[in-house]
Amino acid sequence: MRDAYSVQTVRAAERELMARLPPGTLMKRAAAGLAAACAGLLGRTYGTRIVLLVGSGDNGGDALFAGALLARRGAGVTAVPLNPERTHAAGLAALRAAGGRVVAAPSAPVEGVPADVPALIHRADLVVDGIVGIGGKGGLRPDAVRILDVVRDAGVPIVAVDLPSGVDADTGEVRGVAVRAAATVTFGAYKPGLLVDPAREHAGAVRLIDIGLGPHLEAAEPVVRAPRHADVAALLPRPAAESDKYRRGVVGIAAGSARYPGAAVLAVAGALRGGAGAVRYAGPATDAVIARFPEALVSAGPPAEAGRVQAWVVGPGLGDGPEAAEAVRQVLAFDLPVLVDADGLRVMGAEQVRDRTAPTVLTPHAGEAAALLGTEREEVEAARLASVRELARRYRATVLLKGSTTLIAEPGGDRPVRVNPTGTGWLATAGSGDVLSGLIGSLLAAGLAAPDAATAGAYLHGLAGRRAAPLTGALDVAAALRRVWADVADDDPHGRRSSRTTALRRGREAGGGT
Repeated sequence: MRDAYSVQTVRAAERELMARLPPGTLMKRAAAGLAAACAGLLGRTYGTRIVLLVGSGDNGGDALFAGALLARRGAGVTAVPLNPERTHAAGLAALRAAGGRVVAAPSAPVEGVPADVPALIHRADLVVDGIVGIGGKGGLRPDAVRILDVVRDAGVPIVAVDLPSGVDADTGEVRGVAVRAAATVTFGAYKPGLLVDPAREHAGAVRLIDIGLGPHLEAAEPVVRAPRHADVAALLPRPAAESDKYRRGVVGIAAGSARYPGAAVLAVAGALRGGAGAVRYAGPATDAVIARFPEALVSAGPPAEAGRVQAWVVGPGLGDGPEAAEAVRQVLAFDLPVLVDADGLRVMGAEQVRDRTAPTVLTPHAGEAAALLGTEREEVEAARLASVRELARRYRATVLLKGSTTLIAEPGGDRPVRVNPTGTGWLATAGSGDVLSGLIGSLLAAGLAAPDAATAGAYLHGLAGRRAAPLTGALDVAAALRRVWADVADDDPHGRRSSRTTALRRGREAGGGT
């Protein structure tokens, strides 16, 4: 997992480490990593022009010491202090000693921008954002905004120091104008704002520089966790030699209607590629489902008459009539894991969910989440981390909040939130969420815990969206799940290969085909 820690936790770890090191060691480590990242982005150092936008405190100091290293390698480096009386003195001295320049703001700037700064920026190859550190709250001040307008108009790439100035490191919120970086170089540990939108969109490519904080974070709980390939591979169900369809799990799908039969087809498509042994469909779209997937077990009756299952998916395409409400009521009454999506979220009762003892997964998008919380969609999108936690607390359920970054909170909302790193804008297509619901439901039926099923499902779904692009109709995404499942399953955390990979390798070694 990639773990992201709160500002308070990171600062405590830094204090512990600094107490054991000579003064200035930590800043020098950070500056060296920052300088190397800048040089890598530029492709060369000698002869390039770099402008440092320097705020007060250690964030500006990191930028200045990195600028000194780049100046020694032949770059033309100019610092623009935005708060000259509070600029890091040792960093300024190091930059000047290395041949860098410092441009002081004149007493009568032109339209609020220091007179020679626009020309500097238009000639620059790179701008380094050292304006505000990880403790910054709210948007940037007007003087910084005016300079950033010049940078934007000039089209010069920005490298952010630790995180883009103007974003909230702890929450990922952006309440005002913030830097939009081509890359962010962060130190010691990821911060939640680098993994959660809307702040994540401002960070660009993120590079983590190891400055030695690891041992001082071991006992701390992260705020956000992002799974990697091996983490998901460890979760995926693998059939044993004695497995049958019931041991592998059977998932029930209560979805679709006369008006929306396609939702049933798509949910079943996702479920058939989710690791369960069989899929039972219950509802009015039996003809559409069996025509597309003859392996599905179908019933036109209500969920209560569908037969034996280990988990349920309810909601996609049900509509909002009394039949839909009754289907949701029946499914939530089962003492089995249940995923509720789409129309199911609109017709379910809050107490029906809160009173359940079996695991429940809710999968709203921002608009549905806003309705469940009694707020506006814009507020959910602006405060995604707080919103998913509040939903998990209020409904006592695992909540997967869909969107530009998909977040997964455990019941109660007080555990680390998982963020899916594989999402793509290509998944913004009708029916994609129905496929995801079926996929997660199948993982629930296969025996995964609710947070793990949601995590693995979102991860695979995101990869399938990438693989299917640009032909990302929902069925294209479902079709791509087979290949991405195999790719992820091959990344076994214990170093083992799947039987499929082993057979292919042995065939090649023996001179056979593939």
